[in-house]
Amino acid sequence: MCRNAASCIPGLLVFAFGLYWKLFWPRNSFMTMLRYLFLAATVTFVVSLSAPVHARSAKPAQFQLGDLRKLVRLGEPRISPDGKRVALVVSTPNWKTDKDEQHIELVDVATGKARSLTWHRRQIGSLRWSHDGARLAFLAQSQAMPSESGKAGDKSGDADPKRQVFVMSMRGGDARRVTDAKRGVTSFSWSPNDRRIAYLTRDAPVHAKAIKHHDDAFEVTDGNFQLRKALAPTHLWVVASDGGKAKRLTHGSYSLSTDQQDVTPEPAWSNDGKTIAFTRFPGPYWGPSYKSVVDEVSVDGGPPHKLVPAEGAADMRYAPHGDRYAFMRPRGGDQNNGFAVYAGSRGTTSDVTADLARNINAYAWMSRGKDLLLEGDKGTHAVFWLQPLHGPAQQLDLHGVQASAAFSVANDGSIAFVGSTASHPGELYVMRSSRAKPQQLTHVNAFVDHLRLGRTTSIEWNGPDGFHEDGVLTYPVDFQKGHTYPLVLVIHGGPEGASGIGFSSLPQLLAASGFLVFQPNYRGSINLGDAYQHAIYRDTGKGPGEDVMAGLNAVKKLGIVDGDRIGVSGWSYGGYMTTWLSGHYPSAWKAAVAGASLTDWVMDYTISYYQTGDLYFFGGSPWTAKYHDIWRKQSPIAAASRVKAPTLIMGDVGDPNVPLVNSYEWYHALRDHGVKVKFIAYPADTHFPPDIVRQTDVYRRWIGWMKTYLK
Repeated sequence: MCRNAASCIPGLLVFAFGLYWKLFWPRNSFMTMLRYLFLAATVTFVVSLSAPVHARSAKPAQFQLGDLRKLVRLGEPRISPDGKRVALVVSTPNWKTDKDEQHIELVDVATGKARSLTWHRRQIGSLRWSHDGARLAFLAQSQAMPSESGKAGDKSGDADPKRQVFVMSMRGGDARRVTDAKRGVTSFSWSPNDRRIAYLTRDAPVHAKAIKHHDDAFEVTDGNFQLRKALAPTHLWVVASDGGKAKRLTHGSYSLSTDQQDVTPEPAWSNDGKTIAFTRFPGPYWGPSYKSVVDEVSVDGGPPHKLVPAEGAADMRYAPHGDRYAFMRPRGGDQNNGFAVYAGSRGTTSDVTADLARNINAYAWMSRGKDLLLEGDKGTHAVFWLQPLHGPAQQLDLHGVQASAAFSVANDGSIAFVGSTASHPGELYVMRSSRAKPQQLTHVNAFVDHLRLGRTTSIEWNGPDGFHEDGVLTYPVDFQKGHTYPLVLVIHGGPEGASGIGFSSLPQLLAASGFLVFQPNYRGSINLGDAYQHAIYRDTGKGPGEDVMAGLNAVKKLGIVDGDRIGVSGWSYGGYMTTWLSGHYPSAWKAAVAGASLTDWVMDYTISYYQTGDLYFFGGSPWTAKYHDIWRKQSPIAAASRVKAPTLIMGDVGDPNVPLVNSYEWYHALRDHGVKVKFIAYPADTHFPPDIVRQTDVYRRWIGWMKTYLK
């Protein structure tokens, strides 16, 4: 039945054309064919008329929460020595199991064709080509398969499988496990002749037998409040690259990694294969890790000796030829500066990045050993520089692609890296030389190209204390000129981090919900040089807060912000900034989301794993008279009674980075002062939920809170 006159028109047209065709159209065969073609065209036309108007003019879908589970993450791009292939780790979230499905993919640089090298392996990482390109080694969880170790009845993977080193021949066949470390392997590297592998593994617990009988009391030193046992150090071993008995090279209470290491430094073989350099930490705890140095030990055995005695040195790498090496260290040894790259040879090293005077995220030697490839943040862009050992660095032209610290260099100078754009998540790119245009080789996140996204741009302003500052602004998906919109600040963590214009899920989800999204950088950020990063020293809240407010005013001047509907939010140090701004600019906000927020510096210093790290912000201990007041004045909890904005608090129960006790303080302070507040905790032992189900829930609540109080 026709519901209105317009809906009856297509049917009437079909009837009229059909009647004309039946009564008047000529009958010969040629004209009969035309008659059928005419009828087909008529039906197509009227069917299009009968389709609902919204279906004919439907817009592409927006980026939604459900799309988070479609995003594929690429990591560890390792280009083969000849530059012809790239191996990388592909991680896809599985919603049903709430785990990432991982495999190693091999991509042909010339054709872009890819094939999987592994199946059903977990915790894959640290891909490393042998120097001849004939084999690929990687870390993965052991699977207790006798064929991998050659030992019948091997039970190492049954109860608690650990990561081990696997080696795969490029001629075919499954990977072979070459290490049998009871407590797993954290890092490794090939010898120059590819015959041996150096690896790091943790020692057995001290007094292991007594611990089994609950004689397990331990002394608290530099550990965080989550510890349940004393930690043993990590040390260096060497094994043949086809497996066999391993040889231990280092001993002692010092350690080659710490309990909170993001990435464990690799052991570095000298080019003659006679020695191995390694980062030496005072012990297995992260707290005093700032005092690391670089040691060297003979492969034949014997005590190690100092190679780089400068404290803070780490990430040692030899040049492809000769005895030159490079390492990273906070510039000038000042922990409030950015990381610099030092290079030289025994006894003579210098900061080759001194002219850049900014933080470097990662580096690699170029094939000739005369240049270094650097990655870092410059303004709101993530860039590469080619840095000669002597002279100024040259920024590479990436044609709008944002670089990442995940990159590698081939012997022919080709560069493989994971990059993104403002409108597309991470993909694999290759540059055939430092002057070549990046070539996109993968399209694992192509579905995003068919979605409507919020436009993302940079914004700059003149801030306090003479700083020229910047941030990122994402517009609502259906932005229209002449309209004003509610604004959500999403403040980055760190504070040694930066907001850039590369694709970011949360801002796009907020933009799809009709919000303007502002991501301000502030003093302490790593994108505007050492002076800007260092300015957070003894000014962790007030100065950064003024920077953010100056940026907010710059956005308001665009005339697109509804000044009565502004929310502030962030995670980690972004959570700290959220709580600071909530208490010090209480009338500015109509809603707040504080994730993993540090609210009390004294407590954070006392029970988190940072400890010494917090000391560098203020210059001394909060328990001494000289520094007593500043720690407390810079704590957001001191201004909690002034907060007005309805606040959502979130965090992980077992977070050793910013212990959830901070959030408990904030929750009770706000609730007791009559502020609308909700506190959500996740049963995870991480700083941010690592799994897709909890991550989606975090974003759902984050966006929902802003919708409730800003819409």
